[in-house]
Amino acid sequence: MTGLLDAPARETAEAAPARAERFVARAAAVTALLTAAGALCGLLRDQIVAHLFGADGATDAFLVAWTVPEFAATLLIEEAMALVLVPAFSLALARGGGAVRELVAGTFPRLLAVLAGACAALLAGAPLLVRLLAPGLADPALAVDCTRLTALSVLTFGVAGYFSAALRAHRRFLAPAAIYVAYNAGIIAAALTFHSLWGVRAAAAGVAAGGTLMVLLQLPFFLRLLPRPSARRAAAGAGGGVPVAFAVIAPVALFAVGRQAQVLAERFLASGLPAGAISHLNYAQKVAQIPMVLSLMVCTVTLPLVARALAEGDTEGARRRVERDLALAGVVVLLGAAYVVAYAPQITGLLFQRGAFDAEATDATARVMRVYGLGLLGHALTGALVRPFFSTARPAWFPLAAMVPGLLVTVAGGLLAVPHWGAPGIAAANAAGITLTALLLLHGLARRAIPIDTRRVLGTLLRLTLAATLATGAGLTLAALPGPAAAPLPTAAAGLLVVPAVFAAAAHALRVPEAALLVSALKQRFAHAR
Repeated sequence: MTGLLDAPARETAEAAPARAERFVARAAAVTALLTAAGALCGLLRDQIVAHLFGADGATDAFLVAWTVPEFAATLLIEEAMALVLVPAFSLALARGGGAVRELVAGTFPRLLAVLAGACAALLAGAPLLVRLLAPGLADPALAVDCTRLTALSVLTFGVAGYFSAALRAHRRFLAPAAIYVAYNAGIIAAALTFHSLWGVRAAAAGVAAGGTLMVLLQLPFFLRLLPRPSARRAAAGAGGGVPVAFAVIAPVALFAVGRQAQVLAERFLASGLPAGAISHLNYAQKVAQIPMVLSLMVCTVTLPLVARALAEGDTEGARRRVERDLALAGVVVLLGAAYVVAYAPQITGLLFQRGAFDAEATDATARVMRVYGLGLLGHALTGALVRPFFSTARPAWFPLAAMVPGLLVTVAGGLLAVPHWGAPGIAAANAAGITLTALLLLHGLARRAIPIDTRRVLGTLLRLTLAATLATGAGLTLAALPGPAAAPLPTAAAGLLVVPAVFAAAAHALRVPEAALLVSALKQRFAHAR
């Protein structure tokens, strides 16, 4: 893809926005396809793990170790690394090739040293980490073994995240969008090959293999961006911009830590529940958050555009872009949430109920999944709203300040809910906490970063929420019908038509402009079906 901001000088002011939208559409389509492929591979991975190991004490031990790659992905790929380096590379590109070479020479070697040290610390401190994360775990020794196997992900995810940020800033989205396909392929291959020899440790070894594949996939593309040897030597002595880049890391990293701490709190609280509770939370969260991941595709594509607009002083262009992104993210995530809440039992049964994953595990996971669905809008908004905060070269501490109250609600609510409602209570506390954070970020963005119209954004999201509520009701009604059509597969398939149709019609009637995109897509689908 060519860089849309490198448009010819003769391009008219009217043509530039249209060209920008075409770029976003193309890049989002590529990202959507590969993200969907990665999500499907993730579902296949979870299905295989559920089939081979079920939902018991062994999978709980693995999921405690899974905290390491989850945390690393959030900090080093999905949020902190991208939110620091995409704006940094965008600013360097605006200043010229010399600034890009300086940024790479000044940051990448230091990053490798920090990542290697963190990896070594995890290997040595795995027993202490397991005791801190899950003090009530039935088999801590197994969790320690798995944690040591997953520790390599800190190094590989960090390098993969650096490559992804550099490529996205250069508007190269193909390889970064495909990394989770490679990652899940590594886990699946290891689990299937070695499960009879190593048990659940095979899945942990697959994490290490998958992280390595993420790096190797992007390496050829990243090498094409590196400076020539002569330029690299010239950049080695320069480092004027590096301290500024690292000064921006602290608030971003701490925000990512705070957000991921919600998962840590969940597993800490669930470790005292009967065996399998951590697994039920994990399976439910993985499926429920697919709509959230898909909703952030546009925001991922437009992050370099927002950063570049702010670097060039185009605050109005950044405002329009962010408001549109929030509306589009709301359409996708609320449609997905409606389907998840309405069809959680059917989804869980179709995906996981086989082998060691029995009907009891399906019921428990579906109950949690429905509660998680209530917080999906908060998760999507939080992911979308932090991007403009961190799209400048200045440190931004407000997102961390907004994350703290949400985390406190998650922890306090979880403590109060666990004795009465178990794992669903933990999920409810998570939904309440992340929704509070999203509201605080929305309010703070207009005051501190980009002057968005908060009332207009909230009005659009409230109308979309009403449409999602109506779509959920229609889906629940259809799912409750008796007879052969009530079987999981036909019911879930019928829901794929009914829920989007009701959602699109309601959103269109409520005058949500972005709903027109969904209505058009549905018309095309029905036309092809005929």
